[in-house]
Amino acid sequence: MDRPHQTGQNGDIHRPESTMRLRHLPSLTEQLAQLVATPSVSATSAAHDLGNGAVIELLADWLDRLGFAIEVTEAGRGPGGAAKRNLIATLGSGPGGLVLAGHTDTVPCDPELWRSDPFRLTEREGRLHGLGSCDMKGFFPLAIEAARQFAGQQLNAPLIILATADEESSMCGARQLVALGRPRGRHAVIGEPTGLRPVRLHKGITMESVRVVGQAGHSSDPALGRNAIEGMQQVIALLLELRDELGAQFHNAAFAVPTPTLNLGCIHGGDNPNRICGDCELQFDLRLLPGMQIDTVRQMIGERLDRLSRQLGMPIDFQPLFPGLPAFETAADAGLVRLLERLTGHASEAVAFGTEAPFLTELGLETVVFGPGEIDCAHKPDEFLALDAIRPCVDLLTDLIGQLCLAPATTR
Repeated sequence: MDRPHQTGQNGDIHRPESTMRLRHLPSLTEQLAQLVATPSVSATSAAHDLGNGAVIELLADWLDRLGFAIEVTEAGRGPGGAAKRNLIATLGSGPGGLVLAGHTDTVPCDPELWRSDPFRLTEREGRLHGLGSCDMKGFFPLAIEAARQFAGQQLNAPLIILATADEESSMCGARQLVALGRPRGRHAVIGEPTGLRPVRLHKGITMESVRVVGQAGHSSDPALGRNAIEGMQQVIALLLELRDELGAQFHNAAFAVPTPTLNLGCIHGGDNPNRICGDCELQFDLRLLPGMQIDTVRQMIGERLDRLSRQLGMPIDFQPLFPGLPAFETAADAGLVRLLERLTGHASEAVAFGTEAPFLTELGLETVVFGPGEIDCAHKPDEFLALDAIRPCVDLLTDLIGQLCLAPATTR
């Protein structure tokens, strides 16, 4: 493929002045097919983690042809050393503007559980199947289709298409954008699968590890050691008590599950039935409501585990598995919320899954999560984007761009 781009020392992509911009774009479905066929798995394990550079190149090429100014920034490297990149593509200039944002990575998959090749876009029964078709590579061709209708027009506020790295694992892409203070704008729509219903709240997420260190010994005499599994039993009781306390203290009726949740996810300890267990680890997650602070909850847990450690006479190590995702909330009366409610005919909602919205909010963008597809089919075999969701989404994004980027400032 002809790629009229050059990469600068800082990872920025520049268009040579002498290069003739290609006007032809692949069709919407051809774009999605190419994105699906370009693996960009992000994972916490080096064995599964990949870079996203090839996906960024595809998007940069297509948006360049529409006249967008292209900037690519480095967002770090994955556990296996794969490079991670963000794309900031801008049409127009000036203050304010609209950001259409999405992540370029997918979760790993089990190809043997799919009815078709997950890396080949397959149409079946009114659905486009492929890894990332719903979550969320499918949003980019729809955003590009809406944006192409404004190519060559004089915008009163810029349109920015943002593509990030590693939302499914470290969120290093969004974190790097916060560190850079980019992009700047007034409104942001994150195209996660919400069934084209605006979402203005979601819970925060933390994932934690607790390790109890006992002393191994012969099981015939308990006095020969300190059983880490028995110590972990006390840790679990402490966490379940905390779960009840948080549930009684915090409540938000906007959520289907209106309280914080704590899930005991996995546990490993010991090596043989006739040995006193010397080491046991538990991993759990917390889903926090807006208004709850990750650091405050972690401090509370750490203080209680310290007291328990002294009581048991066993070291207890408490560590986060990743920095954590804050809860997200945009006010119900925010202009973007009201506009999307009016355009879609749906009241804004709250969801339990996490997105990059807290980071865009931190950048000062009024943010709503809104996109095609349903979260129920994400992260599953035979993930799909329904064909009948495509045109409504393109039309809604076109209306949004027209009102926030093309209309005079007095109407925005």
